Amino acid sequence: MTRRELLAAGAACATTLWAKSRIDKSNISAITDEIGESTDESMAFAHEYGLQWVEIRDRKNPGNRKEYFTLTEPEIKADALRFKTEGLKVSFVNTSLMKFAWPGMEPARRRQEDAAAREKRLAAEQARFDRRAEDLQKAIRCAQIMGCDRLRVFTGTRVAEPQTVYQRIADTIGEMSKTAEREKVYLLIENEGSQNVALSAELADILKLIPTRWVGMNWDPHNAYGKETSYPDGYDALPKKRILNIQVKAKGVMPSSPEKEDWKAIMTALEKDDYKYRIGLETHIFDKTLVQCAHTSMDEIYRIVGEI
Repeated sequence: MTRRELLAAGAACATTLWAKSRIDKSNISAITDEIGESTDESMAFAHEYGLQWVEIRDRKNPGNRKEYFTLTEPEIKADALRFKTEGLKVSFVNTSLMKFAWPGMEPARRRQEDAAAREKRLAAEQARFDRRAEDLQKAIRCAQIMGCDRLRVFTGTRVAEPQTVYQRIADTIGEMSKTAEREKVYLLIENEGSQNVALSAELADILKLIPTRWVGMNWDPHNAYGKETSYPDGYDALPKKRILNIQVKAKGVMPSSPEKEDWKAIMTALEKDDYKYRIGLETHIFDKTLVQCAHTSMDEIYRIVGEI
């Protein structure tokens, strides 16, 4: 092989390697119940933007909204077939697993309730905690039917001093991870303001206590808006190899939003750090402008992707 041929081969190899690490439209996903008022509308949205991926959370149709993992297997299989037929893959299963006050953990924000209401609430929370293994198995089965290998979990309603309950959280999710490992499904902890893990540094701290690779993170920078600067501070605090999904809020990306995050800087950093997974739109608007904001957000996401 001549020197010129060697140089050409090297350049081709470098181009291939670069292409593998690019953040482009193939990385973009969206939660179905945040881009349409029904499954049909959501799929139409996905096709309009040429999405290859969607996230699922609730099956949302007029007069009927339920979390996907709580549906019957025939119902889940029916939608899995619809997605497949429409050429859409499921990137992430959003669940409410462990998103409640765990027994023995007094929420920092106490409810106004009488003794009877408190007793009823505590009993419901205990029952939900006790069936966590059963709910996890249902969520895993949902993910498997959808052809997906990652699902969301939370860390319990936030207490006054979250660090004091980290070890219990780590032990609980660590135990759940044994089932996840057996079933080859990743558990992704989401940072969320109402939960014991809300900030990027808290995500990093809790993951240190759960070293298994079957537990990663779903990073949503806007969930910590006003409490940390998502970039560079929040991003720099994260263990990059354990970021397995990312979500974008409409308020964090729409051009006119006063809460806009620096998504161009975040995506550029992700590309530099060889992030290969999905970035999902969670519109998170609670009025009739939901779908309109989803379009505005996706237009801006694609504009940013085009620039980087």
